[in-house]
Amino acid sequence: MTRRAAAVRLDSLLRTACDVIVERGLANTRTADVAEAAGVSQALVFYHFATKERLLAQAFAYAAEQDLARLDAVTRSAAAPLTKLRRILRLYTPAGRSISWSMWIDGWSESLRTPELEKVSRRLDLRWRQDLTTVIADGVAEGTFDCADPAGAAWRINAVMDGLAVQLAVHDRVISRRQCAEWVRLTAARELALDPTQLD
Repeated sequence: MTRRAAAVRLDSLLRTACDVIVERGLANTRTADVAEAAGVSQALVFYHFATKERLLAQAFAYAAEQDLARLDAVTRSAAAPLTKLRRILRLYTPAGRSISWSMWIDGWSESLRTPELEKVSRRLDLRWRQDLTTVIADGVAEGTFDCADPAGAAWRINAVMDGLAVQLAVHDRVISRRQCAEWVRLTAARELALDPTQLD
């Protein structure tokens, strides 16, 4: 197998693994399930990933990186910190019964039992906090936000977003997407001394 063919096959296996995981859940996904769905041998799956735990961790990272690529597009843009903050808050809120959020929630849960997945989950999770901290710090520096502790504010805002997004993604009709977005805006506004309407 050429290096390019191996890379293409790896990408295809990761995409297939994500589909299987969304359908079966991380705990119930077997390497045999991924191999069957991809139309390849189980030996090829082990060739690329060595263990089931590595397959699950890399598939979770692959799915999460799609979200992080959208986050990077926001944080690397030339937009003002307030505009970046608005976009991050919208980006974080799940749309309907989000496949992306299903993977995150399942990943957090399975991380309690799988050290390799916990390392990946922690690294990716911290990226959100770090990027939000940077946006807040930039807003403080230009005088748009008033916040003595950007890192602490980022953690508190993220904690509210995580909790509400889990409810929205898992429990149908417990809260609405509109309520979720409104409460997140209110939390961010309080942390950064803004009028909530500035985050609409």
